[in-house]
Amino acid sequence: MIIPQVDAICDGGDLDCGSGLLLIIKKNIDPLEVGGVLEIRSREASVEGDLPAWCRMVKHEFLGMADDEGGYKRYFVKKGNGKEERSLEADLEAAKGYKWTVRIQGEKGLTAKVHSRNHTFLVGQPAEFSPKVDAPSAVDFFISSLGSCLTVGFKMLASKNNITIDEFEVTLKGQLENVLYHMELEDIGSPKITKIAGTVYVSSPSDEDLLYQIWEKTIERSPIYQTLKDQVDLDIKFSIVY
Repeated sequence: MIIPQVDAICDGGDLDCGSGLLLIIKKNIDPLEVGGVLEIRSREASVEGDLPAWCRMVKHEFLGMADDEGGYKRYFVKKGNGKEERSLEADLEAAKGYKWTVRIQGEKGLTAKVHSRNHTFLVGQPAEFSPKVDAPSAVDFFISSLGSCLTVGFKMLASKNNITIDEFEVTLKGQLENVLYHMELEDIGSPKITKIAGTVYVSSPSDEDLLYQIWEKTIERSPIYQTLKDQVDLDIKFSIVY
């Protein structure tokens, strides 16, 4: 295609249209005059099909796409004069008020079945520490939620800053104050998680200082890390591997 002259550019990284990309697009296209062109840079494959459909719905004109370096595609959208169903401010307020909902059912034995959106999974005993279990414990999921939040959060910020990540891995260990209290084998202490320690390993050709900046921003904007930091001793080291 013939690349049009653009009035603004936004970078969606690996976000898809259902996980925040549309909010980024609306924030950047709203200030443009009717007829203005926005370039959207994205590495998410589903955007190729979803973005034209969204443009038709809100009366913008999808001009086409072009390949770019680093796995990116460039999408071009001309601002239309149709009225969108909701303003950017309304969408932002709706996002702020979103509530995550799960449904949990008791299953056979000491397990529970969790229904979360279109996923279902089993959870075992709250603090089971046997080497082999029928299902991960609630503590396993608790620690995993922190690790996965940091992993995906770092990758998302890296992609938005056009940083290539070769490998990324987090190893975490969690400790309870007294698991025996939870098991009613002792009456002194607390079952609470007191410490989570571990290391983040990242391999990337990018500048070290930039990687550390992305890491600092990751923990600053991590919902799980920021929820835990004042309640649990978090000792997570950031290590660049060559």
